[in-house]
Amino acid sequence: MAEKLVTTVVGSYPQPDWLVNRENLQSRLPPRVRAREIWRIPAEFLEQAQEDATLVAIRDMERAGVDIITDGEIRRESYSNRFATALEGVDLDNHGTALNRAGEGVPAPRITGPIRRPQPIEVGDVQFLRANTTGRIKTTVPGPFTITQQAQNDYYPDDRALALDIALAVNAELKDLQAAGADVVQIDEPYLQARPDKARAYGVEVINRALEEVKGTTVLHMCFGYAALVHNRNTQYEFLAELKDCIVQQISIEAAQPNLDLSSLKALSNKTIMLGVLNLGDLQIETPEIVANRIRAALEYIEPERLAIAPDCGMKYLPRAVAFAKLKAMVEGAKIVRAELG
Repeated sequence: MAEKLVTTVVGSYPQPDWLVNRENLQSRLPPRVRAREIWRIPAEFLEQAQEDATLVAIRDMERAGVDIITDGEIRRESYSNRFATALEGVDLDNHGTALNRAGEGVPAPRITGPIRRPQPIEVGDVQFLRANTTGRIKTTVPGPFTITQQAQNDYYPDDRALALDIALAVNAELKDLQAAGADVVQIDEPYLQARPDKARAYGVEVINRALEEVKGTTVLHMCFGYAALVHNRNTQYEFLAELKDCIVQQISIEAAQPNLDLSSLKALSNKTIMLGVLNLGDLQIETPEIVANRIRAALEYIEPERLAIAPDCGMKYLPRAVAFAKLKAMVEGAKIVRAELG
């Protein structure tokens, strides 16, 4: 029998104030290029400090009772730049420019040659996570469509060609991450929502290439932008029903802060939905009953066996005490509804 209302996280968890400059982190959009100025720790001690902070994140998620945990993405400056800047074909010394969600030019990786993944990028992170918890684990990789939108293409004939080569690199990475012990692998594709016309042109094609022959549980995450940085949101996704034709098994969406029109879930009858039930734009801690009500609302459109429970995305921007309390409320809210379902 399929498990009902499994709890998880999108990916990130708050990095400690002693590890990162939180004012720097919160005063800017997520960096596309390397941003070493975010770290407070000298380079020779940074890896050790990141491991210590990762253990804190792991234990918090375990103590909160989350079913499927991550490493909190503690080692990352943003969800995407660590992977994207580790690929061959990217000029790290001469940055390009790409438009962000607001249409502003920001520093971005500049593609100057064929994209290749010379070696695994996040395998060590998964091995560390696997060695430090006995529960189920998940890891995330930026998706090929989003990496393409966040880069300046000075080599490929068009963005579709670039995205297809990035997808091959993502595919190889996902397979290595599963071999390293990840029970669930997730690709983060926020720009499917931000650039829906381009997404309709080649989004499903490149996602399918990224997930081809990837075994185990696969997830695709989409969002409206971090709640700490983007405050005005639609009540529906511009690109969502199209993912019915994608080979991904689960789709992770935000629902709490945008007050999402949940009737859209009916279009994805062949997918598990990872539903955001924690509003990360509000520091107020949800009660378990508020979470339960958000879950009940989704169950009007989807069976409990196809519903997973998560926060909205961007938990890294919260104070740690708030993030932990919200996770506990999420777990308790899911328990309430699980008991009702029997």
